[in-house]
Amino acid sequence: MKTLYKIVTLILFTSSLALAQNVEFEKSNFPDKKDLLKEAKKNLEEGKDAFELGKKEYDFVLEGYVEKNKYYPVSRKDYQRAGDIYFKQAQPFLMKAQEFNPNNAELNYMLGVINFNLNPQSDAASKYLEKAVTLNGKIPLDVTYFLGWALQFQLKWDDAIKYYQVYLNTLSSDAKGNALAIEDVNKKMGECRVGKREVANPQRIFVDNLGPNINTSYPEYSAFISADESMMVLTARRENSTGGKLDEGDSWPFEDLYQSFKVNGKWTPVQNFGPLVNSPEHDATSGLSSDGTTMFIFKYKEKDGGDIYVSNLTGNTWSKPEHLNKNINSKAHESSVSLSYDSKRLYFISDREAGLGAGDIYYSDKDVKGDWGPAVNIGPSLNTKYGEEGVFIHPDGKTIYFSSKAHSTMGGYDIFKSTFENGKWGEPVNMGYPINGPDDDVFFVISGSGNHGYFASSKQGGYGDKDIYRITFLGPEKPPVVMNEDNLLASVAAPVSEFKAEKIVSNGPKMTILKGVVSDAKTYKLLEAAIELIDNSLNEVIATFKSNSTTGKYLVSLPSGKNYGIAVKKDGYLFHSENFDLKASEEFQEVEKNIALKAIEVGQSIVLKNIFFDFDKATIRPESANELDRLIKLLIDNPTLKIELGSHTDSKGSDEYNQKLSQSRSQSVVNYLIGKGISTDRLVAKGYGETMPVATNDTEAGRQENRRTDFKILSK
Repeated sequence: MKTLYKIVTLILFTSSLALAQNVEFEKSNFPDKKDLLKEAKKNLEEGKDAFELGKKEYDFVLEGYVEKNKYYPVSRKDYQRAGDIYFKQAQPFLMKAQEFNPNNAELNYMLGVINFNLNPQSDAASKYLEKAVTLNGKIPLDVTYFLGWALQFQLKWDDAIKYYQVYLNTLSSDAKGNALAIEDVNKKMGECRVGKREVANPQRIFVDNLGPNINTSYPEYSAFISADESMMVLTARRENSTGGKLDEGDSWPFEDLYQSFKVNGKWTPVQNFGPLVNSPEHDATSGLSSDGTTMFIFKYKEKDGGDIYVSNLTGNTWSKPEHLNKNINSKAHESSVSLSYDSKRLYFISDREAGLGAGDIYYSDKDVKGDWGPAVNIGPSLNTKYGEEGVFIHPDGKTIYFSSKAHSTMGGYDIFKSTFENGKWGEPVNMGYPINGPDDDVFFVISGSGNHGYFASSKQGGYGDKDIYRITFLGPEKPPVVMNEDNLLASVAAPVSEFKAEKIVSNGPKMTILKGVVSDAKTYKLLEAAIELIDNSLNEVIATFKSNSTTGKYLVSLPSGKNYGIAVKKDGYLFHSENFDLKASEEFQEVEKNIALKAIEVGQSIVLKNIFFDFDKATIRPESANELDRLIKLLIDNPTLKIELGSHTDSKGSDEYNQKLSQSRSQSVVNYLIGKGISTDRLVAKGYGETMPVATNDTEAGRQENRRTDFKILSK
């Protein structure tokens, strides 16, 4: 191992540090402490042996490495795993030696490297490493590299750059042979410049630990939520793991999946998914659909690093995980996945050979058979040679979050956001400080509202190791209002009696979450029903969901910018329809709509909310086709059914005109059905004009409800 005898350039940057004399573990330095010296030397050798084993584990990645023409840059997590075991073994021996002789350069170097790997946020690492430098002894050249890295973790950006520059100078003598190390150090100096900028302009957020119902002294991470934040799945390594095993690599229990639900605004204590989902081996959360009914699971496999499995919720039971096909799982490593709001596209991370870097974002579209098609690399606008991880597609359908070691990171992986516009993904934007920092920031998800994000972190003050945290976005700060003399006088005359709480604002998604419960209108029995999501402008069913067979619950995500038809169907019942015409500028909203399905019985009626007419005319618009086709199918499936088609207007216009218009519209629907083969004697057209309002005619919203077409069963 190369050694550093003198660091001339370093002294220029550390004039405030007085160079001290290195003290070796020799008799001449401790003439009256023979027995203590013997014990100290024994501790030093024991600790040094374990330290060298630990450092050897990942010493090769100090300069990064190239494998299959891809560059894998160094990351702090590369020093963990097996290396940490040896470092933990070495630390107590070296600390005992340190108590005897605190002024040995090599000993301080080893303690500095160990502390950096075990707890990089603490200042212990930089203190030991700085002392190792000032003692001017024989220590490895990478001391200034680790010192710069430790200072980067403490957000001491300028000092970190100075020490990185010193290390860079030591590499310049063999620029060709040290090319990867030079690239790595230059990258880290760039990270410090980004970090300095981001810390100077922090994001206005609250960061809260989710508390003891979620977090423990064991690691919790990789959390995923439903779009409405009612459900969370996560990975934890606890003593009660399904297999009861300890990982030989790090001595932690094997990974298991857990779940929690939000009840009255609080997360319930997490529960293990049990042996049907978890195996005796490693099982980790990899993704969750926005409605919380499809869960993706990462299962470690030594031969290829791991594959993705899927489990579906039916009632209260999750299905046995099934292996995704070869278009998703390859001979390479696949990790996190994210399902689009309509369940037709799957985004995932893979480091397969065809990629651009050490982990790329891919997507696969569902084919006509319902299986996943060929994987497509999302492209160089998001993927880089340094690697990406932790992909999450927002339920709005056009905002993607992911972690990257490239773009403009502050160190390790940072979380970025990109928006799909004009047919391409926009330039990734760093989510900023304190969301991101010098350590790896991965597996970030955000609620449908955009108000809250969830991520795992090893922040100081947590419950132990990694914990799950929630980010609350406050949005841009409002500019202060400059008060003139009149304002000041008014405020004195009528002082403000209370402060208003800081308003939580949406982080930008434009979408609607529609959720509720499906039940029988008479018995109130909770029902499993098919829910079709229709793009009315295309007359196309874009997604199909089901309400839960046990709870009746459903959740559908509706990105803004479309006219949606919603159809809820179940055998033996009349279908129920809803319409959401969401402009592209429509802000986030959460709509709760409980749906009571009516049995097919005489006298029952439903409103056909997706039948549209030209303004002030009886001409049926093309986007009504899907709704009318559902009505046709109902009549075909029930061949003796006779129905009345009734149309209604608002109160604008004369009574006579409204009556005539409504009759014409009802007849237009009847004529359409006859043209599709429905017998004339099964259909009655009836115009009601403005005589049967269901809402006030004093508002536009009320008048719109009154303008409707419905049907009623006359006989079976």
